Amino acid sequence: MTQDSVNPIWSPVVKGVLFFTGCYIALALLGAWYTRNIEFLFYIGVMFVIGPMVAWLHSRVRLSPGALWCLSVWGLLHMAGGLMPVPAGWPINGTKAVLYSLWLIPDFLKYDHVVHAFGFGVTTWVCWQGLKAAVRPGHTLRPTFGVLLICVAAGMGFGALNEIIEFIATLLVPNTNVGGYINTGWDLVSNFAGSVITAILLRFHGRTGSM
Repeated sequence: MTQDSVNPIWSPVVKGVLFFTGCYIALALLGAWYTRNIEFLFYIGVMFVIGPMVAWLHSRVRLSPGALWCLSVWGLLHMAGGLMPVPAGWPINGTKAVLYSLWLIPDFLKYDHVVHAFGFGVTTWVCWQGLKAAVRPGHTLRPTFGVLLICVAAGMGFGALNEIIEFIATLLVPNTNVGGYINTGWDLVSNFAGSVITAILLRFHGRTGSM
């Protein structure tokens, strides 16, 4: 029995993820266009680049349903972060009163931090699944310290790539809500936290193959 027959590319889960993702991207596109939010029109364009890359990766690795749904939810959190306004008077730290600027715990934890930690934690999980798929048939990859260190480093690397994309946005689009050097530093800290938490979960649960 082949991998394709056990875990087909166009499974009901994949179709559900695609439908869900397509719906919120369409709504985000309309919202960004209506509000003339050029910054998020740029980010939606990035989503159209990332989508086919994830599809290609899934065709080679067969990502788990949980990973596919988490990637989609991450995209939704990202779109909502830049487009959903917050009520006047709520604590924010940014040039625009949107979710990404919202303090969940004033002067300590922002919505932005949570999305970064979640997103690059998921990225670390995807890297783990990619490594498992690369192991020769008949061999099993164990979540050892060295392997998980590689996954964390990969997740952090993709996080750094995200900061490059945000930097490009500041060069192309005036008046972005990206923030300055301190914001970039906290983004990287959040990415690291999410990657390490994922590695710890993989260490304790990945041995069974459930992750």
